[in-house]
Amino acid sequence: MTGLMKKLSIILLLLITTVIAGAQSKKIDTLRVALSKANAPDTVRLNILNELSRSYFISKPDSCLIFGQQCYELAVKFKLVKDQAHALNSMANAYASLGDYAKSFQLFFKVIRLNESINYMPGVVTAYNNIGSGYVEKQDYLKALPYLQLGLKKWKIYSSTHKLTLLPQRELNSVLLINIAEVFLYTHKIDSANYYLQLCYPDAKKNHFPDLLDNIERDLGEVETARGNKGDALYYYRDAIAIATGIEDVEMLSITYLSTANLYHKYKQQDSAEYYAQKALETASAERYLQDVLNAGKVLYTYYDEDNNLQQAYKYLKITTATKESLFSQDKVKQLLSIDFDEKQRQRDIEAAEIAYRDQVRMYVFIAGLIVLLLMVFIFWRNSRQRKRANLLLQDQKEEIETALEKLQLTQKQLIQSEKMASLGELTAGVAHEIQNPLNFVNNFSEVNIELIDEMEVELANGDKDEAVSILEVVKQNLEKIRHHGKRADGIVKGMLQHSRAGSDTKEPTDINKLADEYLRLAFHGLRAKDKGFNAEMITHFSDKIPPVNIVPQDIGRVLLNLFTNAFYAVQQKEKITPAGYQPLVELNTSVSNGFVQIRVKDNGIGIPDAIKEKVMQPFFTTKPTGEGTGLGLSLSYDIIVKGHGGKIDIITKEGEYSEFIIEIPTT
Repeated sequence: MTGLMKKLSIILLLLITTVIAGAQSKKIDTLRVALSKANAPDTVRLNILNELSRSYFISKPDSCLIFGQQCYELAVKFKLVKDQAHALNSMANAYASLGDYAKSFQLFFKVIRLNESINYMPGVVTAYNNIGSGYVEKQDYLKALPYLQLGLKKWKIYSSTHKLTLLPQRELNSVLLINIAEVFLYTHKIDSANYYLQLCYPDAKKNHFPDLLDNIERDLGEVETARGNKGDALYYYRDAIAIATGIEDVEMLSITYLSTANLYHKYKQQDSAEYYAQKALETASAERYLQDVLNAGKVLYTYYDEDNNLQQAYKYLKITTATKESLFSQDKVKQLLSIDFDEKQRQRDIEAAEIAYRDQVRMYVFIAGLIVLLLMVFIFWRNSRQRKRANLLLQDQKEEIETALEKLQLTQKQLIQSEKMASLGELTAGVAHEIQNPLNFVNNFSEVNIELIDEMEVELANGDKDEAVSILEVVKQNLEKIRHHGKRADGIVKGMLQHSRAGSDTKEPTDINKLADEYLRLAFHGLRAKDKGFNAEMITHFSDKIPPVNIVPQDIGRVLLNLFTNAFYAVQQKEKITPAGYQPLVELNTSVSNGFVQIRVKDNGIGIPDAIKEKVMQPFFTTKPTGEGTGLGLSLSYDIIVKGHGGKIDIITKEGEYSEFIIEIPTT
């Protein structure tokens, strides 16, 4: 097709689809006006509610549920099975749009049973297609494919013996083929995906199905992207954008923009990638397609993070976080609507059971009389027991005192645990920084392996076994690197989990140097997350003669984290009051002598006044402003070192110049 012909075809398609969109909007307005007329017969209201429910299930799923429930109630009232199935089908689609797939699938299976009871095969096939489509949205492709294939099989049998006159019936075959194609597309079976797309593409163009064409064109673009055909992929994406714009299919427009962004990103055209990703975000935000807003926000965060543009990356991180919170709120609305519908269903069951209830009234009266008799017996028995209770009053008071004591002890333990969890908060930012590096390695090597495997498939197809073996060796090396960095990330996460446990007395041989170095970096990055302008020089001297020491790692980690945090806080405070030229410094030294491992943490901060030096180890004593410290950190540290590990902790300090904490732990 020449460039001129291509442009003319797009303009013509836009004109057609714009008319369709306008007509759809007028149709909905007309239906709502007709529904508002109080004197409309119930059968007319049923048809109007059915059409409104089907019209709203994508754009306004909450409205679809409301109209669908009203339609279903009227259909049940007049025993119209087909209309019951239609209403439930629209409601099931709405629940899928809201993300409640359990409720959606429950209703779809009920739709299948209703349509089978009246032998209405289009309704059966539509429900199977919708179930498969729901599993595609959930990314559970193994469950999606059997339902779609079963629906396609039943539809071929039905269409071979029936003349299809209605537009939705003529579209159904193409819809099934598109969904099957997307299953193969997302499971990376590109040739199979292309096969099914090519089956439905000509029919969709011939019958002018614009609401399917934009989806097909976008999927064909994904196929060409996977094959490495950038020009062909862009051709399909641009066609899909033009069609989606014409019919106001905002969600597909946003999805296609994001696919275009990913294509440019694949070919390192970062400016174009960021432009289309922002278009995707703006488009989805305009109509509050929150899942697409979340997808686009994540992509933009990744792009700007790769550019080291932290300001923009943080901006889109906030957008994705806010969108998640909004989706959670939307889930509450969805659950409320679900509960409302279930309650109405329950009321119908109650009405159906009223006759049986009347027959049981006499039995209930008899049971009530028996209960009254038993109650009187109980009252006499209770009065008899009251005389005995007076003798047990003293014992009860004693038990109450013991209970109060247990509650006090429990409160003390909870207070200590709260301090431990507060230190976990100090870890969070540092852990996020530390875990990012190995995760970046894992992601990067994974992407390289995907490309290498694609190359290996090409070499194998070309018969070049040696080159394929060479590529396989590189893949193996990359996997080793992935495993190495994965273990690194796993170690960081396990360390944080150990730190958060309520308590454990299990000691194990531990590398003191490694433990101290890791918590030093975590404490530094934790403070940096709060104060981006803060920096400090860190000097470490680790003795290579220290053997593995039998300790409780998470407890010693808490001590170290507290000491490092205090040291960085001290130099940060001194920097605020010291003229230019001051260099914050934190030193960490380890050594071993006379059966003890010694850990020294020194800073050139504000120091500790002699008047309060002896008090810093007391519970609830703190030198920090109100709200910045609990006064439990050094007290817990003292208990862990002295009582828990049989060690010592000393302080050497000079006000305004430095502080040094010295920990000694027995090696055995």
